[in-house]
Amino acid sequence: MEATGLFSPSFFQTFPHNVTFGFNHATPVTGLIDIGKWQSTSVDSSGHALVGKDEKGNATLRPARAVSDTGVRSHCIITVALLVALLLLFAPVTAVPGTADSAIPAIDGIAIFPSDHIWNVPVDTLPVDDRSADYVSRIGTTRYLHPDFGSGLWEGRPIGIPFNIVDSSVIKQAVSFDYGDESDYGPYPIPSNPLIEGGSGSDGDRHLLIIHKDEHVLYELYAAGQQSDGSWHAGSGAIFGLNGYSLRPDGWTSADAAGLAILPGLVRYEEVAAGEITHAVRFTAPKTRRAYVWPARHYASSITDASYPPMGQRFRLKSSFDTSGYPKQARIVLEALKKYGMILSDNGAAWYISGAPDDRWDNDDLHTLQNVKGSDFEAVDVSSLIIDPASGQAQVLQRRPDGVPGTPSFPTDSGKGNSTIHTGNPAEPADGDGFHSFLDFPLWGKSILAFFDRNGDGRVDGNDLLRLFFPG
Repeated sequence: MEATGLFSPSFFQTFPHNVTFGFNHATPVTGLIDIGKWQSTSVDSSGHALVGKDEKGNATLRPARAVSDTGVRSHCIITVALLVALLLLFAPVTAVPGTADSAIPAIDGIAIFPSDHIWNVPVDTLPVDDRSADYVSRIGTTRYLHPDFGSGLWEGRPIGIPFNIVDSSVIKQAVSFDYGDESDYGPYPIPSNPLIEGGSGSDGDRHLLIIHKDEHVLYELYAAGQQSDGSWHAGSGAIFGLNGYSLRPDGWTSADAAGLAILPGLVRYEEVAAGEITHAVRFTAPKTRRAYVWPARHYASSITDASYPPMGQRFRLKSSFDTSGYPKQARIVLEALKKYGMILSDNGAAWYISGAPDDRWDNDDLHTLQNVKGSDFEAVDVSSLIIDPASGQAQVLQRRPDGVPGTPSFPTDSGKGNSTIHTGNPAEPADGDGFHSFLDFPLWGKSILAFFDRNGDGRVDGNDLLRLFFPG
């Protein structure tokens, strides 16, 4: 008779290390636990011997443990208890710098990329880029931070880059492009009288951003305009799935010069009102280099001098900068610039950060951001976060153990990839199993891996659990 229910074979086969159980009620000796590399084949009728294979695949004869169903179930419970204990050890979740936060940026309930997307990953503990001083100097050490968003109008135009939210009721239409060889042809779900940067009659960048809430897809156009025949034309266009990590093809532009999405980098009133911005911010610089670094995919310059920053370069506000004296809206923006930083996305005025217009912004509050100088920023080396240079997914830890004595900081991968200008190179491959990152975490003077790795094979798996309870 085969056991059923909680301790049935089908239940334990759901475990990652192929835990199986067999019971033979015809004899008092019935139980065999087969975990990991040991592959059982049979138990004889008396339960005294097991014919199987050792770790090298050689046939072997080994005494089976004479235990009753109750004993086997006890061992099962102990094994499961250990697994649960291990899970509980790592279960507490605390957001820490350098990890993907649980508060994913969202608009109208739509997540703006996953939590471990590079736009949404903190960079406050990453190393300073070797060329930081040069980059800051080129952008301007004495130039001040400028919020390129606010309430009301400036020269008759809304202040910031607006966005549109549509559903499947909006009919998609074709768009023609100036840079068609680097654009996504769509079609695009452009609503009637869409919100466009600078207003419908502007002659600037005229970014047109659209969130399709039924598809969870972001559509972005640069220099968008409706023609006399009702059709739409733009300089370039890009489409991004908000649930994934896809970047533009290498060397392609988007609706932004760096080949990145624009919407994820906008400061929005709703998130400031909620008390925290949980993503990097888009910003511009007067002159950039003829190069780009991950996650950017495109450059927009002929300058080859390495002292100029490349597109995609991440910057952050220095941790020593005191934000305590700033009013609420400005302070929340500054704290985000410390934790998540900002990404160089286009050529433009120095230290201009982008946001969405909203009549609830306090322009006097935001104006205090101009007390922040370029010298208060530093360039960040994000190369250690690269998993695949063609992907926006960042190599980060999602969870951390709490309350572990003698642990001053959370573990990070000691490997460091190369930040290659222009095309980018991948960092060292991510660990195959994120669980093993935690096993390297020090525990009372030794690593968890060393403590639980009973057979010394460099992993903690089913074999180690078996050896823990059956040392022989």
